[in-house]
Amino acid sequence: MALAGSLIPALVVINACLFVSLCFAADPTVFHDFEVSYITASPLGVPQQVIAINGKFPGPTINVTTNNNVVVNVRNKLDESLLITWAGIQQRRSSWQDGVLGTNCPIPPKWNWTYNFQVKDQIGSFFYFPSLHFQRASGGFGGFIINNRAVIPIPFDTPDGDITIMIGDWYTKNHTALRQTLDAGKDLGMPDGVLINGKGPYRYNDTLVADGIDFETIDVHPGRTYRVRVHNVGISTSLNFRIQGHNLLLAETEGSYTVQQNYTSLDIHVGQSYSFLLTTDQNASTDYYIVASARFVNESIWKRVTGVGILRYSNSKGKAKGPLPEGPKDEFDKTFSMNQARSIRWNVTASGARPNPQGSFRYGSINVTEVYVLKNKPPVTINGRRRATLNGISFVNPTTPIRLADWYKVKGDYKLDFPTRPLTGAPKMETSIINGTFRGFMEIILQNNETKMQTYHLDGYAFFVVGMDYGEWSENSRGTYNKWDGIARTTAQVYPGAWTSILVSLDNVGIWNLRTENLDSWYLGQETYIKVVNPEPTNKTELPIPDNALFCGALKKLQKYVPLYCHVKKMIKLCHSLNKEKLTYTLLLISGQKTFLLQHQS
Repeated sequence: MALAGSLIPALVVINACLFVSLCFAADPTVFHDFEVSYITASPLGVPQQVIAINGKFPGPTINVTTNNNVVVNVRNKLDESLLITWAGIQQRRSSWQDGVLGTNCPIPPKWNWTYNFQVKDQIGSFFYFPSLHFQRASGGFGGFIINNRAVIPIPFDTPDGDITIMIGDWYTKNHTALRQTLDAGKDLGMPDGVLINGKGPYRYNDTLVADGIDFETIDVHPGRTYRVRVHNVGISTSLNFRIQGHNLLLAETEGSYTVQQNYTSLDIHVGQSYSFLLTTDQNASTDYYIVASARFVNESIWKRVTGVGILRYSNSKGKAKGPLPEGPKDEFDKTFSMNQARSIRWNVTASGARPNPQGSFRYGSINVTEVYVLKNKPPVTINGRRRATLNGISFVNPTTPIRLADWYKVKGDYKLDFPTRPLTGAPKMETSIINGTFRGFMEIILQNNETKMQTYHLDGYAFFVVGMDYGEWSENSRGTYNKWDGIARTTAQVYPGAWTSILVSLDNVGIWNLRTENLDSWYLGQETYIKVVNPEPTNKTELPIPDNALFCGALKKLQKYVPLYCHVKKMIKLCHSLNKEKLTYTLLLISGQKTFLLQHQS
């Protein structure tokens, strides 16, 4: 399209708020088109329906730098509604982009919706996934990397390469069949296996692994150091991760640089992310096993629930052979795993996203303003349905997202009365959320009174893991807290019959999901939200509702049009080129569609 001359119109189907923010944002923009659809794959040797992004399973890794703007245009080609959530991305000032039912109306089938957010003051290793309808059990996930700005040094030499590894338990039934099992009041049972980057196990054992299964191979060169980012994107199984013959030097977890320590293996619980420095300093007589095996289970029965890939040196002389490297031998003694978790410490001298050291935020000296003890128990029956609870409440998602209901003053959408301690009466199903105080400092004790491992995730924040132990938490437990270098992260494990205590500074206005990452328990209601409101509303603490917001529930009549597909990449390039020519823009609404007339003036 020629830019010189008189009036040149171009019609662009893209919302006004997005367009203006892209054209005038000071920070660079990274954009992606996500086409979410079903494909047929056989990761465990059985053909099944999986959720792919742009035809790939897992989906593409988003790779950005601190303070970049991120634009993701999601096309929903599934047969059911969809939301993508960005686990660990804090969505500063904009819970509108969080991709969960408390903040967003779902993207209907055959529609598209554009996420537009900034990765403000963050670094680290994260992942995204579909948050509705148990869809993560069928895929739709991928990595999300936030690199340091060039002016902020990383606390280790620049690695020679960057490797993303997605591990997780897997069933050969798709998510709709698994959902039906839960709806019928049944457990899912033992998984059929563990995938590594969407692939089944290397045939290390002819009895346990069928012939013909495609497995993951990671190619490396000798004498180099790689950053390996590992994410447990599974359903409910904790996995022990290890690479035969190699140490894993832990460097970062979920946006915080750690004190660097070597591990021969590390337990990675559902929803957690770690990055290691892997030095390829072994001989290349054979390839090496990469293993992700189930934890805290009867290993003789769960042998098939093991993912196996291959680390291959460029000068390797042969295939991996022999038994797998052993993991921890503590099936009935979880103290090893808890002590390992306690050993993960915050690197207080390293800079994170900002020039100042991470430890300059002295969380241990801040007075706690609010305390919540959140207890989960085994599933219960409420109104004839099997449900999971927190403090005796099984969460029911409202028909109108909470943040949307607040913006339009919809009454009766939810209750702001979540109990600070477990209820003593019968469990109940309610839409009850936590009333957080803006700029308060909240202590949350997560008490797991169940026999299986739980992990909890909080959107919108990184919290400090200050303590964990077995038994019931009490006021005296605070005497064991780490008030100096407890790790700041977004997902924390809670061992069976144990507690974990976290501290969080409520400085991010919005509606933020607090949930178990165990997909079955989350689906059955083990979640709530924390509402954080600035009593003096301002765009400095929360952005206004996006111009392309979807409407549903009590507000569905506000949905004026069906969004059409647009090619975001071309529009952004056009936007930047026009901006350089000092053009002005006139925004018009044409035929009920949100459309732009770009007007060039000489």
